[in-house]
Amino acid sequence: MLGKILTAGICVAAVLVSAAAFAQTTPAAPDCAVQATEKKLRGAALNSFMRKCDRDAAANSCDVAATEKKLSGAARTSFVKKCVKDATAKASVH
Repeated sequence: MLGKILTAGICVAAVLVSAAAFAQTTPAAPDCAVQATEKKLRGAALNSFMRKCDRDAAANSCDVAATEKKLSGAARTSFVKKCVKDATAKASVH
């Protein structure tokens, strides 16, 4: 009985983790690539542009999430800062 409960708990945790990872991907990343291609960026300019574009896209999505959670003041600032940091860290890994 305990084994079944533990197994079910692990399955639920796995689904939640994968859903959270999917939800935090930046949807604007393809737009950044398109813009970089249109601007014909290469090398360091491309890297710099992509980092800034990804960070800006993450900031926008994190701002929306903070608004949905009805956060304000220091709580909002803290949430957005951590959200952007987490989103850009995951984007740079891919």
